[in-house]
Amino acid sequence: MANVGSEGAAVSRTRTERAEAALDALTESPGEPDRVRRVLEQALVFAGAAFAGVYTPGDDPSVLCLTEFAGLPRSLYGLRDGYPVKGGSPAAEAYRTGRPCWLGPEELADCPEARRIPYPDFALAALPLGPPSGGCLLAVSEHPGGFGTDDRACLELIARAVAGSAPPAGRGADTGELPADAFSLAVDTGRVEVGDAILRLFGIGRDAFDGRVETLLGLTVPEDVPALMSVVEADHMSIGDRELEFRVLRPSGPPTWLRLRGRMLPAGEGRPARLVGTVQDASTLRSDTDVARVQRLAAALATAGTVKDVGQAVVAALRKPLGADRMALAELENDRLVVTVLDPPEPDAWPEVWRTEWRTEWPDAPVRAMPTLAAALREGRSRIWPAGSPLEPALADVGPGGLAVLPLPAGGRMAGACLIGWDRPREFGPDERALLTACAGLAGQALLRAHAFDAEHELVGMLQRTLLPRRLPRLPGVVAIARYLPTTAGLEVGGDWYDVIPLAENHVALVIGDVQGHNAGAATLMGQMRTALRAYAAEGHPPDVVVAHANRLLLEMETDLFATCCYVDVDMEQGTAWCVRAGHVPPVLRHPDGAVEIVHAEGGPPLGVLGQAEYPMTLLRLQPGTVIALTTDGLVESPETDIDEGLDRLTHELAAADPAHLDLVADALLSGAHRGDDVALLLVRYDGMTVHPLRESWTVWRLPQAVGHARRFTRRTLRVWGVPPATLDMALLVVSELVTNALVHTEGPVRLDLSLVNHRLRLAVADASPRSPVKPTNIGWEATGGRGILLVEAVSAAWGTVPVSGGKLVWADLVPED
Repeated sequence: MANVGSEGAAVSRTRTERAEAALDALTESPGEPDRVRRVLEQALVFAGAAFAGVYTPGDDPSVLCLTEFAGLPRSLYGLRDGYPVKGGSPAAEAYRTGRPCWLGPEELADCPEARRIPYPDFALAALPLGPPSGGCLLAVSEHPGGFGTDDRACLELIARAVAGSAPPAGRGADTGELPADAFSLAVDTGRVEVGDAILRLFGIGRDAFDGRVETLLGLTVPEDVPALMSVVEADHMSIGDRELEFRVLRPSGPPTWLRLRGRMLPAGEGRPARLVGTVQDASTLRSDTDVARVQRLAAALATAGTVKDVGQAVVAALRKPLGADRMALAELENDRLVVTVLDPPEPDAWPEVWRTEWRTEWPDAPVRAMPTLAAALREGRSRIWPAGSPLEPALADVGPGGLAVLPLPAGGRMAGACLIGWDRPREFGPDERALLTACAGLAGQALLRAHAFDAEHELVGMLQRTLLPRRLPRLPGVVAIARYLPTTAGLEVGGDWYDVIPLAENHVALVIGDVQGHNAGAATLMGQMRTALRAYAAEGHPPDVVVAHANRLLLEMETDLFATCCYVDVDMEQGTAWCVRAGHVPPVLRHPDGAVEIVHAEGGPPLGVLGQAEYPMTLLRLQPGTVIALTTDGLVESPETDIDEGLDRLTHELAAADPAHLDLVADALLSGAHRGDDVALLLVRYDGMTVHPLRESWTVWRLPQAVGHARRFTRRTLRVWGVPPATLDMALLVVSELVTNALVHTEGPVRLDLSLVNHRLRLAVADASPRSPVKPTNIGWEATGGRGILLVEAVSAAWGTVPVSGGKLVWADLVPED
C-alpha cells in the first residue's frame, strides 16, 4: 500500500509541477492582452475542466460580472453573466468568505441556483481570487467524480495566476477619446464610435459619418459582409476576442484589405454588450505572395460546388505553401465536428484518438471532447500553438511541431474549422498569421454555400428517385439492374427515367427515356410519360402502338418539351424482342461469347414532335446470357465527347465486363460518367426460361354451338396435357361460363386461351368490350342469371380481368390435383 501511495504522489506532483511550469511561462509576459484567457485554458488541460470563468466586480460593485472564460458555453450549465455579491450563489459565497466552494451534483441540486441548471450532473468549483474584492474563479467538471485532489491543486494554482494578472479590459466605463485606429460598437443599437484613421480607411470624412455601423457595412465588398456580420452581430454570451480580414470598396482601383481585431465585452447594469477593437490596413501587413495566395484561393472557392470541393481547394492553397504535414477540414453540425477532408487520407498519419474514437463514427466527433478547440471556435479567431504547447492529445498529436486552428465563420455562426499541423517545430511570422486569418473567412463562406448546395442537391436527387421505380420486379428468365445519377452541374431535377414492366404471356417491356430540360416541368412530364407507357403496355398493345400512343398523348398535352424513348418488348419464352426507338440512344447487346454490337434499329422522331410519326419495330434475337444495355445520352455524350465515341467506349467496357455480376458491371460503366447531365442506365441479362409453358388458343365463332365447340377444344387440349379428370371437369365449367358471358354481353371477336405453367392452369377469354364482369352482391331464388361469375370464383384458385387492346381479358386459374 505504501508503494501505491508513493506512486500516486509522484504522479500528483508531476501534474502539479507541469501546470505550475505552464503558468510561470504565461506570467513572463504580463502585458499580453489575452493572458487571462490563456491562463484559464490551463484549467481545461490540467484540471479537466469543461468551463472556467472569471467573475469580478463590474461598474456596479454589488454585482460580480463575467469578464473572461474558456471552454464550453456557460449556458450549458445554467451559469449567469453576473451574480449579486450578497446573493446565495457559490460565486458570491467564495467572493465574500475568501474560501473555495466544491459542489457535486447533490449539493448543486440543493443550491438556490438549481432551477437554472438544465441537468445537475456536473461538479462546480468556486475559488476566490486573492484578497477580498479580488473576484472569483468558477470552474465546471463533467467527470463522474468531480474535481479530484490533483484537479483542485491545479485550480488553486490557476486562481493565484489569475489574481496576479492585470484586471481584464472593459471592467469599467471607457472614458476619453478613442485612439485613431480604435472603435467601440454597441451591439444592441448598432451605434459605433470610430477613430479618424478608420474613417480614412473607409474613405469617409468625420462630418459625413452618421455613427451607424450599417454605413460602414455598405462600403464593404458584398461577399465579405456575411463574415463581418458574424462578428458584429455575435451573441452577447460569446465573450472573447475576434479577428477577421475583409475588403472595402474604393472609388477607383481594387478593394483594400482591412484587418479587424476586436473583443466582445459583456453587458452590465444599464450598459449593453460592446465590441471594441482596432481596424488596420492589412495590405501593409501582408506580402505580395500572400495576397496572390488569397486571390488564388478566392478564385478556386468561387467555382467549388460541393463541400469536398471546398476542402480540396483549401488544402491546395495552404498545405504546400505553409509546408504543413497534415490538414483536416470539418463542418460544425449540432455541436459535432463532421470531418469532410483529411490530407493525407491514410489513418496512420493521424493521432490514435482519431483512429479509434473518431473512426467509430468516422468522420465525426463531439466538440466537447476537445475543450481547447471548443474555446477557439467560441472566440471565432485563428489560433496558433507552437511546439510543446499543453494541448489535449487529440489536438497535440495533429501538430507536434505546431498547430493552427482556423475557425470558419459564415452567416452569423461557425460553419466549421480547419486544423493544420506540423511535425517539426515551426516559427510563425505575422505574414502567415495574416494569411490564415484571410483564408478562414473565405473558406467559411464557401463551406456554408457548399453545404447548402450539397443539401439541395441531395433533395433534388431524392425527388428524382421518388419518380423512378422503387425496385425492379423479379421475373423468370431475366435479371435486371438499374442505376440513376443526377447531374452535379446544377440543382434542377432532370427528366431521365427507366422502367421494367411485366406483361402477359411471359413478356416484359424494358423502357428508358429522357425528357428535354432540367427543371420541375421536365420531372413532372417524365412522371406522366412513364405512367402512360406503363398503362399502354399493360393494355397489350404491340411496341409500335405503345410508343405511338405516348407520342399522341405528349402532343395533346400542349407542352413545349419533347422526350426521347427506347422501348424493348422481350418474349422470354421465345428468346426474341421487338425494339422501338423514338429519337433515343440505340440499345447495346453483349452476346454470350463476349461480342458486343450496337443495335442498328430504325427509329422514329422524338415524342411530341410530329403528329403522324411512324415508329418501326426491329427484331432482336437473344441467346441465354445476352445482356441488353439501355442508357441515356448523359453516359455516352459530353461537351468533350460526341455520341459515337461514347458508344464505342460503352461497347469496349461492356465487352470486358463479367455479365454474371450486373451490379459490378453497372458500377464500372458509370465510374467514368460525365456528371454534367443526368445518367440513367438499365442492364438486363436474358437467361431464358427453364420451363416453357404449354399454350393453345381458339377463336370462338358466333354460332349456335359456339360454347360446345369451345368445351370440346378445351377437353381435347387438356387431355393431351395430362390434366387430371377432376380438374378437367372444373375447367369445362369455367370455360362454359366465361365464353357464354362473352358471347351474350359483348360484340365482336372472342378468343379462348389455355396455358399450363408450373402445374397452374390458366383459362382466359378475350373480347372487344372494355366493361369488366360484375360479381352480384345477392341473387334471389327467382333470378335467371348472375350465377356464372360466382361459380367461376368458387372453383378457381384466383380470377380477374385486365384491359387488352381496347377490350378485356377475363382469366381464371386452376391448380390440378395429383
